[in-house]
Amino acid sequence: MSSFGNLLLNENMKVFRRARTWFMLAILALISLLMPLLLREGLGASGVLYWQPAATTVQIAFFLNTIFCVVIAAESVAGEFTWGTIKLLLIRPWSRSKILASKYLTVVGFSIMSTLLVIGLAMLSSYFLFSHDVPAGGSVSASSALTMWLYLYIDLFITLAIAFMVSTVFRSGALAIGLSLFIMFTQSIFSVIFNTDRYEWAKYVLFNNMDLSKYMNTSSELGLMNGPSDGMTLGFSLAVLAVYYVIFMVISWVVFNKRDVAG
Repeated sequence: MSSFGNLLLNENMKVFRRARTWFMLAILALISLLMPLLLREGLGASGVLYWQPAATTVQIAFFLNTIFCVVIAAESVAGEFTWGTIKLLLIRPWSRSKILASKYLTVVGFSIMSTLLVIGLAMLSSYFLFSHDVPAGGSVSASSALTMWLYLYIDLFITLAIAFMVSTVFRSGALAIGLSLFIMFTQSIFSVIFNTDRYEWAKYVLFNNMDLSKYMNTSSELGLMNGPSDGMTLGFSLAVLAVYYVIFMVISWVVFNKRDVAG
C-alpha cells in the first residue's frame, strides 16, 4: 500500500508542478468570487437568498471546470507517450494496473478538488453579498442547489471517464479533449435527435442520461430541461451511466495492460 501511495503522490506531483494547473485553478477561483458580485449588480441584494446566486455561479463556472478537468484527464496517459516517459514508468516495480489506477485516482481527485473550490468560493462570496432571509415568494433552497451540484458532478465524472478512456486507448490528448468537448457541446442536440418519445431504444443512449437535472422538480429554478421522458427515472439513468462507466473503465484497463510499448 505504501508503494501505491508513493505512486499516487508521484502522479499528483506531475499535475501540480505545472504552472498551467495553477492557472486553471486561479481562473475558477476568480470566476467563483466575482460572479456573485456581477449578479448582485443585476439582481440587487435584498430579497435574494444567497443560495440562488451561489447556485447560478456554480452552474456557470462548472462549464470551465469540466473543460479543465478534461485537459488533466486527457494528458494523464497520453502525455506519457507524447513525452516518451512511458517506458521509464513501466520499468518501475509497479504493475500496469496500479500505474493506471494511480493516474485515474489523480484525475478524479483533481476534479473533486476543483469542484469543491468552485462551490466553496461561490458560497463564500454569495454569503457576504446577498440576503440570509428566505423571501416570502420562495427561492432556490439549499437542497435544490446541493442536488444540482451533485448532478453536475456526475455529468463531469462520466465525461472524465470518456476522456481517460480515449487518452488510454488512442494515446492522444488532443483527441480526448476534442471528443469530450464535442460531447459537452452536442449533448442536447443528440438528445433531440435520439428522442426517447420517438425511439424506445434511445433511453439507453448515453447522451439522454447524462443531464440528471431533468429529474429535479420542474418548478425549480435550477432545472435545465422540461422533464424526463416516459419510462425514465433517476434510478434508470444512474444505472445506464454505471454500465457505460464500467465499459469505459474495462476498455481502458484491458488496452493499457495489453499495449506493447517496446516500439
